[in-house]
Amino acid sequence: MKTLDVIVGGDLFVDLILSGFDTWPQPGTEAVAAEFHRDVGGGAAISSCGLAKLGSRTAVLGAVGQDNGDWLVDRLKKLGVITSQVRFDPVEPTAVTVAISTPAERSFLTYRGSNRLFPAMLADAVSSGQLAHTRHLHLTCAPDLDTSVELFAAIRAQGCSISLDVGWHEDWLSHPRALALLPMLDIFFPNESEARRMTGETGVEKILHKLASAGARRVALKLGLDGAVLLWDGDILRVKPYPVKSVDTTGAGDCFNAGFLHFWLRGASPLTCLNAGNFCGAASTEAYGGVNGFPAPERVKLELSNSNA
Repeated sequence: MKTLDVIVGGDLFVDLILSGFDTWPQPGTEAVAAEFHRDVGGGAAISSCGLAKLGSRTAVLGAVGQDNGDWLVDRLKKLGVITSQVRFDPVEPTAVTVAISTPAERSFLTYRGSNRLFPAMLADAVSSGQLAHTRHLHLTCAPDLDTSVELFAAIRAQGCSISLDVGWHEDWLSHPRALALLPMLDIFFPNESEARRMTGETGVEKILHKLASAGARRVALKLGLDGAVLLWDGDILRVKPYPVKSVDTTGAGDCFNAGFLHFWLRGASPLTCLNAGNFCGAASTEAYGGVNGFPAPERVKLELSNSNA
């Protein structure tokens, strides 16, 4: 019996967000931030929070440390995420990212900490049959290229669909075997920089053609200030960016994924899914952190109604 809509698996972080700089920090200099914010971070945390807010029954699979892991887990629970599959690492601290953010750009300084446990946790979840209880697995990590074919096949054998957002993992994106995994995915969620690195192409049409020729059926390509493009079973759909007053772009891509997946799992049209993802990603930038700006379900519904999606 499928008791969950989605399990989101991947990295969990405490995000320390510094913003409000007069100038972009340069090596060997000090730049003073006007604002500081702390919140849950990492693709798994942000996407799961967005899905839960929209009403998907969502669990997260990941690891935290003994230091401030309780704070992170409590925060996820308050945001509606099921945390029974979060494991505490007895050795490493909770992963942390210092995000240096402006309305248009951000850079990250990261310590991965307890996230070292995730690959083994995912393998255990698959071998024990845990994924038989969820409709969909959304991965926010760079899966091991040596074991992913067998792992994805085992996930599918449990009646679970799969989506993937690798993030910026250059070695994975540039490896020839990465393209061979695309036919095993229901949806691939790169941004333009990641897709360029993966395909060696520039230009949206060339990128999508290369991904399609590798066997990708569905690719939601995030273009930032240029909106988004969707390859869907041979068709290409485009949406323009939503006009929002952006203060922090942290987690916008993960919020896009959450909006898209929530509506896809409810049988919405590809265009509706793309509009939902595009709006959720844009709206998330109106507040600091990856989850505070995620729009309420009523606002998303109204926006989709206005866009005739």
